[in-house]
Amino acid sequence: MVTALLLCDFINETVDKDGKLAGRGYPDFIEKHSTFSNLAKLTKKARDQNMLIIHVKVAFSESYVELLEKSPLFGLVKKFGAFKIDTWGTEFHKNIDVKKEDPIVIKHRVGAFYSTRLEAILKSRNIDSILLAGVATDLVVATTARDAHDRGYEVTIIADCCAASNEEDHNNVLKLLKKIATIKNVLDL
Repeated sequence: MVTALLLCDFINETVDKDGKLAGRGYPDFIEKHSTFSNLAKLTKKARDQNMLIIHVKVAFSESYVELLEKSPLFGLVKKFGAFKIDTWGTEFHKNIDVKKEDPIVIKHRVGAFYSTRLEAILKSRNIDSILLAGVATDLVVATTARDAHDRGYEVTIIADCCAASNEEDHNNVLKLLKKIATIKNVLDL
């Protein structure tokens, strides 16, 4: 097995207390569960094993031409000026270890595969197994895990390196994802 680590949507807009989505509870969840500390351990383990680390983020152009304006999830993004590419909001949070050699994938939907270069990167490196962490567990992690599963990848979700707006959403989706993925914590690796 050749494994890659996907770190999804750890951007300021979502995970920083000053981000436009802070009111949804993600920064509080991250603080309560030591998510950044766990991510640091996960990233170190991956780098120690020379694993490819891919950073994924949601971002839109200034015109929001890629935005699904009728989407219940993304519908208000343009109104609030959120997720604009090349702004502080779409930069990776300072606690995320991004190296210049790490590929960065920009997405315009919930899942990391839809209309992105992610699969081309994975195929070019003969990746067949994915470690997955992200915000939100019930959105990008769930969608990407299901899509990766259906594309034939072995998926392991690192639960204590994921965050949701609340405990119930986090735990419920992890319970469902056990049907298609292995669920582990960073210390289990």
